[in-house]
Amino acid sequence: MYGIIDCDNCYVSCERVFRPDLKHKPVVVLSNNDGCIVARSNEAKKMGIRAGMPYYQLQEKFPGNQITVFSSNYELYGELTARVVSLIRQEAPNYFRYSIDECFVNLKKMESTDLKQWGERMHQKVLRYVGMPISIGIAPNKTLAKVASHFAKKYPGYKHCCFIDNEEKRIKALKLFPVEDVWGIGRRYAAKLKAMDIKTAWDFASQRPEWVRYNFHNVVIFRTWRELNGEDCVPEEEIAKKKSICTSRSFNGMVTELADLKTHISNYAARCAEKLRKEGSVASSVSVFVRTNPFREDLPQYENFMEIPLYTATNSTITIVKACVAALEKIYRPGYYYKKAGVIVMQTTSEDAIQTTLFDINAEQFDKLKKLDRVLDKINKVNGSETVVLGSQQYTPKTGKGKADVFANAIKHEFRSPNPTTRWRDIIRLK
Repeated sequence: MYGIIDCDNCYVSCERVFRPDLKHKPVVVLSNNDGCIVARSNEAKKMGIRAGMPYYQLQEKFPGNQITVFSSNYELYGELTARVVSLIRQEAPNYFRYSIDECFVNLKKMESTDLKQWGERMHQKVLRYVGMPISIGIAPNKTLAKVASHFAKKYPGYKHCCFIDNEEKRIKALKLFPVEDVWGIGRRYAAKLKAMDIKTAWDFASQRPEWVRYNFHNVVIFRTWRELNGEDCVPEEEIAKKKSICTSRSFNGMVTELADLKTHISNYAARCAEKLRKEGSVASSVSVFVRTNPFREDLPQYENFMEIPLYTATNSTITIVKACVAALEKIYRPGYYYKKAGVIVMQTTSEDAIQTTLFDINAEQFDKLKKLDRVLDKINKVNGSETVVLGSQQYTPKTGKGKADVFANAIKHEFRSPNPTTRWRDIIRLK
């Protein structure tokens, strides 16, 4: 048996941990630069607030409603979800994190345990220790566990844990589950299936294997079909580690100068390197992209992308930032108003398999960079994210009339909450 543990409305739930007064009230969380809505409480969903709605439309479409708004606070979300994972580690024999708010658990060694009761107790423990509500789906494979998780979230009668353990439950669940929501079926294939009058997961699972192979020349789709029919065929190692990591954001306003773009790219590259180290991986290549605002038809348009291979796979902040800045310098064109940029580190493997090459850094330099990253990570963990950064990561102050220095190109987060678990200045003070 497998389980998937999912934090309910993750970003909203993280904000509510230190704001219990917001329970049962509409809450939304905005994307980077406070652009659009990326997370909603159940109360906000019932009001008709949709994911992706631009923030400026919120007051226009819902005037007079008391809706609490937060800017994205990934430092807080990462800290609280890490606490959830630490509790999962205590209770499950084997686990692997799938995303910031989802974690798969392998329950094969718990055959003598009442898994439904285990799931309900897990929900209560996480709620009591961390303050985060979770839902758990348990089934013979990962795809069916994802289906079960949907019902655990949607229906209170399951007490936050849905267990699909026989054929009757499997068939009933698939008949109620929309095919577009099945894990492994993207929007393109969902549209194709609906055009064939296949609307539910059961409609798809009922097809013959020959039909699936003939209509979908895709190993992932066929594997999904097999899992919906009860087989266990998605390998853990395939989803336990990311094959690539991307950090990208739209800017607060538009950027024209290369120096400002370098600062953004340096920050994105440093974040990717930090993520690699956290999961014990290294990357063999990096890529950078830039683009203008496609909605500004009055401005000239430009976008470009460049990949640079790394002689030695690495997770060094200095090495990755240096490569990404070099790529940016080659694709940058003056005279454009850039709205978005990003960094992708690719071809990731375990850091245990690193081998230096003749044309790259020697072993002594490699060891020095590794020690430096270890020290930086420790300082930033103790004192708060980005306490120590590279010089290229620092935004240039812009002075406005009658105002103090403003980091004009930094990320906008007007409604950002404090970080009481990671920053001393935000620690909770009791009256």
